Amino acid sequence: MKKTTVLSMALAVALMGAVSQASAADMAATAENPANYVLLKAGIYSPSENFDLDNFNGGNRSRLDSKSGFAGEVAMGHYFTPMIAVELGAGYFESDGSPAAQPGSTKVRVVPLLATGKLLIPIGMFEPYGLAGIGAYISDLDVSGTSGNFRGSTEITYGFHAGAGFNVNFHRHMFAGLEGKYLWAEPSFGGQDLPLDGFVTTATLGFRF
Repeated sequence: MKKTTVLSMALAVALMGAVSQASAADMAATAENPANYVLLKAGIYSPSENFDLDNFNGGNRSRLDSKSGFAGEVAMGHYFTPMIAVELGAGYFESDGSPAAQPGSTKVRVVPLLATGKLLIPIGMFEPYGLAGIGAYISDLDVSGTSGNFRGSTEITYGFHAGAGFNVNFHRHMFAGLEGKYLWAEPSFGGQDLPLDGFVTTATLGFRF
């Protein structure tokens, strides 16, 4: 009986030690390769299309040139494997518009809510990747300095984006890089479509945890 008790206790201690070692190994692996990250992005939105507006300046129809503006985003991501990650983000970008030979201007302000998948290729410190995803674009159009009766409104539309980028891993918990993506979306204001299609180019700073 005593021998059985001693063996049982020894077995229990051995099992506890094995579990503790496995847990410690798992914790070490998690610390070495963090699965989650937060990402800050700042850069430029460059619309690729101009647009037309009816009654912009009391006339029939006016052509407005779209100009580049600020773009930023904050995202949270998760690595499912070292090569596959999914990212959820929210941001802001804007663009001014003006006619060639008329007074008045427009400003488009957009808050994108994005879901993005990434395919990464880890190469030491260097980590290039491709990306694709979908988004909801909360858009606001302001029209000012005109005699027309068209006014801005807030609309929600849906679109797609795709692009590529790279990270430079300074530390397993910190990285920086560049990212470029093209988006396709077209909200409608007062029955008039305004294409948001264009490039978003950003510098990125990330922290893994």
